[in-house]
Amino acid sequence: MVALGGNALIAEGQVGTYDEQRSNAASMGVSICDLLESGWRVVVVHGNGPQVGNLAIQQEMGRDEVPEMPLFSLGAMTEGQLGSLIAIALYRVCGRRHRIAALLSHVIVDADDPAFDRPTKPIGPFFSAAAAATLAETRGWDVTEDAGRGYRRVVASPEPRGFVEIDAIRCLLDAGHVVVTGGGGGIPVGRRGDVWDGVDAVIDKDSAAAELAHQLDAEALVLVTGVDAVQLDFGKHTQRRMAWAHVADAERHLADGQFPEGSMGPKVRAAARFVGRGGQVSVITTPGLVVATLGSSDPADESVGTRIVPVDSREEAIA
Repeated sequence: MVALGGNALIAEGQVGTYDEQRSNAASMGVSICDLLESGWRVVVVHGNGPQVGNLAIQQEMGRDEVPEMPLFSLGAMTEGQLGSLIAIALYRVCGRRHRIAALLSHVIVDADDPAFDRPTKPIGPFFSAAAAATLAETRGWDVTEDAGRGYRRVVASPEPRGFVEIDAIRCLLDAGHVVVTGGGGGIPVGRRGDVWDGVDAVIDKDSAAAELAHQLDAEALVLVTGVDAVQLDFGKHTQRRMAWAHVADAERHLADGQFPEGSMGPKVRAAARFVGRGGQVSVITTPGLVVATLGSSDPADESVGTRIVPVDSREEAIA
């Protein structure tokens, strides 16, 4: 299971043009192809935070001309957009050797999830403090400071409880396809009587990837990000690389506040959750180090990314 961040498709300093996102998707396609050539079967889940936030701004600016769509519908639009972008990138790199299928997916959430009373999921671009305050007042947004990089809009981010299309994903995977799905954590839905209906929220794609990986009995969860490895005491003189950690170590560092919610927190939490529920390994690293990190068995190897593994009393955790 490979989870690609929406921010990874719009790099720092970029404005998010199609050409920029296509170029970034191409580098990720090479990394995924390397996994395929190494013998892995692959499912790709991707984020959409910047894209769905940008689309929401476009919707608001055009509301006098065309009807606005609800947030879950914007999630569906961007899941299709980015699923196509990633699938095309994979076709270009390895389409002659591997079959690729992009699939819209609906993810079940609980209407009573406390996340609906506490919006935390950043979407869209970064703003200054003054601009964010104006947007909060004029548009009714919830805004918050995001890991020292500026202010962003935040929306509800309930926990994923399951994928509606899980059987279809299994069928495609068993038929030999690379499956691209779960865009933005999937389209959030809940029960209204006997039918599913959309829910205004954005599901964290790392949590969704961990849930889908568990449902598929995946061996490994790969969380692709912009840094080679997780850092402890980030920004302090004691900053150090977390190259290898047991689940208990990762959970302890989360409880100690080592990883901000707007940055590494969701990734470490999802990685620990997946391994704690029976997964063999979770990896957090850049696209170019994915294969090497998955193949590494040396806890002292700092040339690769971060690995989170099950508790094993025969090994000493690196903290």
